Formats: sequence, structure tokens, C-alpha cells
Amino acid sequence: MVGAKRESYTPACRSQAARLVIDTGRTIAEVARELSVGE
Repeated sequence: MVGAKRESYTPACRSQAARLVIDTGRTIAEVARELSVGE
């Protein structure tokens, strides 16, 4: 989509997502789907 605004996430949100990947061993794609965000 041309001109679409990119979603902005807080550092805390990003950290939580990264922690889920590291702690659970799931892939980035799996965690992104779970959180309803893009990879």
C-alpha cells in the first residue's frame, strides 16, 4: 500500500517480543503471528 504509515512499537514491546523468541525457542514468525504484528 503506497503511503501507508508504519506501526510504531515501544522499546518495551520490542523487548517483550524478543524475549518470547529467546525464552521459548519459537521462531520470530511464530511470535509475530501470536502478537498480531509483522515480522
